[in-house]
Amino acid sequence: MWYIAQTVRVFSRTKNKMTKISALLVSDFNGESFTGYLNNDTRAPQIACQMAPFGQVVQSLADETLPCWRETPDLVLVWTTPERQLPSFRAAIDNPLCQPELLMAEVDEFCRLIQQAAGRVRTIFVTSWVMSSANRGLGLIDLKQNSGCAHMLLRANLRLVENLKGLTNVYVLNAQRWLELAGAARAYDSTLWYMGKVGFGLDVQKQAVHDVKAALQALTGMTRKLIVLDLDDTLWGGIIGDVGLEGLRLGGHDPVGEALVDLQRYLKALKNRGILLGIVSKNEENLALQAISQHPEMVLRVEDFAGWRINWKDKADNLLDLVKELNVGLQSVVFIDDNPAERFRIQKAFPEVLVPEWPKDKLRYPAALQALDCFDLPAITPEDAARSDHFLAERLRKAVQTESASVSDWLQGLDTTVTVEPLSLAHLPRATQLLNKTNQMNLSTRRMTESEFWAWSQNNDNRVWTFRVSDRFGDAGLIGIVGLQQKGTTATMVDFVLSCRVMGRRIEETMVHVAAHKAKQLGLNCLCATYRPTPRNQPCVEFLEKRSAFRRQNADEPYSLSLDNPPPLPDCIKLIDGSK
Repeated sequence: MWYIAQTVRVFSRTKNKMTKISALLVSDFNGESFTGYLNNDTRAPQIACQMAPFGQVVQSLADETLPCWRETPDLVLVWTTPERQLPSFRAAIDNPLCQPELLMAEVDEFCRLIQQAAGRVRTIFVTSWVMSSANRGLGLIDLKQNSGCAHMLLRANLRLVENLKGLTNVYVLNAQRWLELAGAARAYDSTLWYMGKVGFGLDVQKQAVHDVKAALQALTGMTRKLIVLDLDDTLWGGIIGDVGLEGLRLGGHDPVGEALVDLQRYLKALKNRGILLGIVSKNEENLALQAISQHPEMVLRVEDFAGWRINWKDKADNLLDLVKELNVGLQSVVFIDDNPAERFRIQKAFPEVLVPEWPKDKLRYPAALQALDCFDLPAITPEDAARSDHFLAERLRKAVQTESASVSDWLQGLDTTVTVEPLSLAHLPRATQLLNKTNQMNLSTRRMTESEFWAWSQNNDNRVWTFRVSDRFGDAGLIGIVGLQQKGTTATMVDFVLSCRVMGRRIEETMVHVAAHKAKQLGLNCLCATYRPTPRNQPCVEFLEKRSAFRRQNADEPYSLSLDNPPPLPDCIKLIDGSK
């Protein structure tokens, strides 16, 4: 399998624009209108999509010498229909009594072509197979009969997903959702098909663009990380200061109360996926926290929130203060408030914050939250599921810090243990996620897929180590990466990545200590680091300049340190080397 190893095409960002992602549509219908929608959509990331000759799916996937592969795209989108891709499905439509013995073999062959193409590109999106709701198949027995269209479609899609799930750069998109959102009457347009061989209605194509963009945002580290919520008439019904705990509308035999409980359930599910929850509310803090802790119908409790600002100050000031405490960028925030004046205030103060138009009808709150497409993730790791717990532990650390006589005493009292290990396949998903999502303490801010990162790490001249951190308050999980590239007698630090959750606790110095000693063990005499500035990785250069052992003579030169006397391990850190 061919991989991008030494030279990585990245989705590079600048302050005002993102380099367009090159894409190739492989389909068995005319997709010109879809590529037009995709190319003209203004939401990030921008896409430049071209079409392979429609109706030539097998040739396009198998033959890399075709003109459409002249410049290898970043993304291939494979959008096919079962009646044109699977002969057995077509036969079942024509003859309901046929026996589809070859259906699974046909799906397997299609997946083999996808796997073959996956070795040539960064990412492939494959759409699930769908059929028109106007096709009733065998009606009553369409799911019961082996040759029923609905029965065959379910089996084919399940086989498709099972076959492709092991390919780390291939994702199956749920096309059925696009049809449902477009509506049965607009999902297919027979005029478009017979006149231009356009496979789906325009509304379906627009919904597909939404999902493709959401998926690419997830892959390029643009997922929103924090939902900031109002309380009164948002998380519960009523104003706590007016109606008291007993008067809140939440749960019970009340349509509004039931809807708000469902809203909290969906928020809790997002929290369990690693999305942080916060509160910015104009209220009395003690009264609001009492309601969260004591109301019997509350699904969310105090421990579910990473932080809050509950007072009578301006919400824009409170929001800015909260994101600074949580060390989250404003571009990662979603702000939900029932009050249009407060939403307008945040929109004007912070254009980078996503402020969805919130419905007036509380019964529509759950659907409004579920419709947001900014929380997609390419993978969910144990660190994601435990993210809120990490912030709870951080509050405890800060409480201890205020009681400590000095920062040094505080750091000693944390009993911090750092475990370093070579990159393994077991840790690859989390390490790749960290590489792609971390912006502040990130030396080069390069973005790679799992297969690309693994291939790079397996090169004989390259080494990658992962770092886990735990202390007396809990396990922060895998939070750091160091990648070295050897050339002659010099090791170049290509990746130096650390989660913002543990910055400032001497973990940075520990990672440099490890990198220097690993390089010295390889018989090298110098460790270099080339800082590639972005609008958001200023903390990295500040560390290099002020708190690391690296030095440089001129701003256009790389940082370097001699390995004759590597920097020591901070005395507040216990180091466990899992590679020994």
